[in-house]
Amino acid sequence: MRFWKPIQTGIEQDDDTAEVRRLGACLDDEICDHGVRLARPLSPHLAARLSHRPIALGPLIDFAASQPPSGRWIVEGAGGVLVPINDQDLMIDLIASLALPVLVVARTALGTINHTLLTIDALRARSLEVVGVLMVGDANADNRAAIETYGRVRVVGEMPWFDPLTADVVGHWARTHLDPEGALA
Repeated sequence: MRFWKPIQTGIEQDDDTAEVRRLGACLDDEICDHGVRLARPLSPHLAARLSHRPIALGPLIDFAASQPPSGRWIVEGAGGVLVPINDQDLMIDLIASLALPVLVVARTALGTINHTLLTIDALRARSLEVVGVLMVGDANADNRAAIETYGRVRVVGEMPWFDPLTADVVGHWARTHLDPEGALA
């Protein structure tokens, strides 16, 4: 399995790729560092504009296409599916171009039903496969049930806040609580 975050902003304060490497205890060939890396913690279009480094989807799509087809990828977006990447493209345009199944990661707190259902609708409007939802935060059975019912989607796990956040803690949670029904397989 390989992890790739094609577009990362706020890299100086919060390097998601480095954090995944640490928490997943990943080997070098399990992490892909290629992509757009911008310093300011802003939406991609604004971070790129302020850095005078416009983001083009073509090189990212070409890079993904150049990779060996075997193995599984986890590709993390930046922000939500409707976050602008540049003056004409949204994150959902990159997702559609990569044509990968989508796991929606959603908070458990107030507002998540609306945000999550809108995200699912936007993905399905582009004929993208939504394989499930992963909820993060304090468990909320009512929000989970609403998302599963109205979104016609499976919640594959509810990840609590971890303190401390370590590779062992995350690994144990994933082995014992993530996707017990095998929807992601």
